Amino acid sequence: MSIVFKTRTQLVVETLREKILNGEIKAGQPLRQAALAEELNVSRIPVREALLQLEAEGLVSFEPHKGATATELNIDQVDELFELRAMLEANLLADSIPNLSDETLAEATALLSELDQALGKENAVNTWSALNSNYHNCLYSGAQRPQTQDLVNTLNKNSDRYIRMHLLWAGGISKAESEHNDLLAFCKAKDVDNAVALLKKHILGSRDEIKAFLVKRENNKL
Repeated sequence: MSIVFKTRTQLVVETLREKILNGEIKAGQPLRQAALAEELNVSRIPVREALLQLEAEGLVSFEPHKGATATELNIDQVDELFELRAMLEANLLADSIPNLSDETLAEATALLSELDQALGKENAVNTWSALNSNYHNCLYSGAQRPQTQDLVNTLNKNSDRYIRMHLLWAGGISKAESEHNDLLAFCKAKDVDNAVALLKKHILGSRDEIKAFLVKRENNKL
C-alpha cells in the first residue's frame, strides 16, 4: 500500500514540477488541492504531500488565507546569488585548503561518493541538495571563518531551488560529477589557484546554464 501511495505522490510531484518549470503554471497561480486531485485523478493526500515537497524545493509557497501558489523564478536573482556565492566561496576555499586535514579530506571523499551515487538515482533531489551543500562546506571548513560561512549558507539556501533546477533540468548532473571530483583532487594536492579557479567556473557555469534555461522557458511562454 505504501509503495503505491509513494508512487502516486511522486507522479504528482513530477507533473506539477514540470508544469511550474515550463511555465504552464505561472508564478502566483493558486494551486488548489481539490482541483489538482480531480485533474490528476488522485485523492487530495498525494497532492498535499506533493505540494509540501515542492515547497521544500522552493517551487511552491504556502500563504495564509491563500493556500499554495507557484513561486517566481527570477533571472536577476540568479545573477546576484551566484556571483556572491562565487566570490565568497572562492575566498573560503582559498583560506581553507592549507588547513584541510587528512581526516577532513577523507570526509569530503566519502560525501562525494554518496553524492555521486545519489546523482544517479531518480527522484533524489532532496538528497542531492543536502549532500552537495555538505560536500562544499566540508572543503570550506578549514577556513575557520564562521561569519562568512553563515553568509554562504544563507546564499545557498536562497539559491537552492535554482541548484535543484540545474541538476534536474539544465544538464547539471554530468558536469557536477566531474567538476566535484576535480575540485577534490586540487584540494588534496593543496593546489589553491586551480581549486579556486575551478570553483568559480563551477558556480558561474551553473549560473549561466540556469539563466539560459529560464530564458528559454520565458520564450516558450510567448
